[in-house]
Amino acid sequence: MIALSSALVSCGDILESETQSAFDESVVFSNYTLAEYNIFSISETFGHTNNYRGRFLPWYGFNTDAEWYVSTTLDAKSEIATYDVTVNNSQLNLDNGPYNEIYAGIERANICIKGLRTYGDVKNDKDMAYLLGEALTLRAFLYYELVKAWGDVPARFEPINSETIYLPKSSRDVIFKQILADLEESFAYLPWPATTPATMTTDRVNLAFAKGLYARIALAASGFALRPNDGEIGTGGMGSIRTTSDPDLSKDVLYPKALAALEDVIKNNGGSLYSDYKQLWKDFNNFDLTAGKEVLWVIPFSDSRGRWNYTFAIRSVINGSNRAGTVGPAPSLYFDYKQGDQRRDLSCVNFKYDKDDEILPANIENWYFGKYRFQWMEKVPYTGGNDDGAKPIVMRYSDILLMAAEIANELEQLSVAQGYFKQVRARATGEAEATAYVNTLTNKEKMFEAIVLERKLEFVGEFLRKGDLIRWNLLKEKLDESIADYRNLKSVSGKYSYLNQEGNIWYRVNGNELEFYGFNGEQDSPDGEEWTKKGGYITKDSDGQTEERATTVYTNDPNTHQFWPIFLSTITNSQGSLVNDYGYNQ
Repeated sequence: MIALSSALVSCGDILESETQSAFDESVVFSNYTLAEYNIFSISETFGHTNNYRGRFLPWYGFNTDAEWYVSTTLDAKSEIATYDVTVNNSQLNLDNGPYNEIYAGIERANICIKGLRTYGDVKNDKDMAYLLGEALTLRAFLYYELVKAWGDVPARFEPINSETIYLPKSSRDVIFKQILADLEESFAYLPWPATTPATMTTDRVNLAFAKGLYARIALAASGFALRPNDGEIGTGGMGSIRTTSDPDLSKDVLYPKALAALEDVIKNNGGSLYSDYKQLWKDFNNFDLTAGKEVLWVIPFSDSRGRWNYTFAIRSVINGSNRAGTVGPAPSLYFDYKQGDQRRDLSCVNFKYDKDDEILPANIENWYFGKYRFQWMEKVPYTGGNDDGAKPIVMRYSDILLMAAEIANELEQLSVAQGYFKQVRARATGEAEATAYVNTLTNKEKMFEAIVLERKLEFVGEFLRKGDLIRWNLLKEKLDESIADYRNLKSVSGKYSYLNQEGNIWYRVNGNELEFYGFNGEQDSPDGEEWTKKGGYITKDSDGQTEERATTVYTNDPNTHQFWPIFLSTITNSQGSLVNDYGYNQ
């Protein structure tokens, strides 16, 4: 059945010849089990070595004002993080790199969609209709991922034939309109989470995720981004940061539809917030795929595939090898949280696990994402290999609420926006603080600024931030603010002048982690002999790299390097059909 989905053939006669097999399309897509196997083949591409597993997820989404690449070594990896990627980057310039692999998934989806429409009797068979809705949603997700990483790309919405092997770029607006329409169609086919056997787990798509994805794509489609001039896509121009000129993708058109989709999720119990933020992430690390809770959909890696915790967990020594800690929170992010916010000490961790599970403080430049921990992986313990099985979260219910707040605010529905926003804030800080805070958000501008901050605090380490900053046209501005905050933190000046002026902190072991004293402005030493002083911890250089760390957050202007180039191996094999824009040389 997977052979049915093959896209990488070069002979036109083969592409157009009929398959001589008992398993032709009329058989496969009229039988639920066989059709479902082909749906699974779409998701199977996520686990390919140089696709989501080892190249796309570990390398897309930073640097931002929330997530910083930790290493200061100048190499092909740092080029990606610092907006200096080139067409021949050794990490991504691969024949089977993520650009081509995502298209392989799209081709499999195209075959499924065509087959199910033709042979699936979706009007009368709700199970086959679900498979069509799942294929439409997966294709929409994959195309959104392509556009967010590469900008304008070829639009393929039919299986490849001899005349469509090589296509030039299409306007991303063409793609946005198609996938938004596809998602609207899927709403009629998909059930709510945990209401059918197929939607009992979060590794299969459901109506709540599809409606949330519609809103996420609508926000991107109507927002800012680096775009070639109209009519100049694929001509090599730099373009400019602007919104679309297509009236069908304007906020006036998309925002009411997106808000209606989000409110449908909210009103129909399409998800719910964990009361305990820490328990949410303990369940993540233990591969809890139960649908109907906060997580709406995950990348469906197997329990022995994927490099999520391998890349992003707290730095640990596992079986003698250093693992994880490649990316972490920006050093100043911890101080953006209100004291008592249950997300703070969970999201921003300033310690690491050495050999024999000894817990040590990391340096001020090396905060880690506490959401991801090998030490919490009890169901499937991590043993130090190249894959860990953690299933990256694509969307949570808190995103539904914050997107609804943002869109309602833009539609001049301030009180509605406040209500959705408050639910997320109250989970983090308690009802009283959330109520007092929301009461200060008395106009559209204040509400928007609060949403910009809250999304950073809520989703750090989930890599939504880069897309958010791009669509708000705040990417470089917020990166510069983050760099300035880092330097002020190191000098204990500006808004950090309340900290110990000598930069001292103290720490002690508390269970399976470290507890710190001094990050909340304490000037004296703590009581008790179990505390260890770390003199000059905030102010002193870490390995002599303080200034270098601040100046390598980006190498080129992030605004002109929002997207990756299509890499050289793909350009070379495109028979002249593909040309990079945004100033990249071929």
